[in-house]
Amino acid sequence: MTVVSTKEFNTDQKKYFDMAVNGDVFIKNEKNVFHLIHKPFDMIDRQVTLQPDDDFRRAITKDELLEGIYEDIAKRYAKK
Repeated sequence: MTVVSTKEFNTDQKKYFDMAVNGDVFIKNEKNVFHLIHKPFDMIDRQVTLQPDDDFRRAITKDELLEGIYEDIAKRYAKK
């Protein structure tokens, strides 16, 4: 396991990318720690296709949203 600062990483990125092939490399800045993960290019699944999920199916259009907003504003400020 190797932990380097962002400054060290930026100075010699190739070195740390090569090290990530053989082991864990962590890049640490003031607030966060990032883990470099090596995954050979041939393992990346290029056949992934995203399908609409339930949230997408119940989505509304911009015009429907604006209509609802106008209705809510009219109800809120209607004279009683």
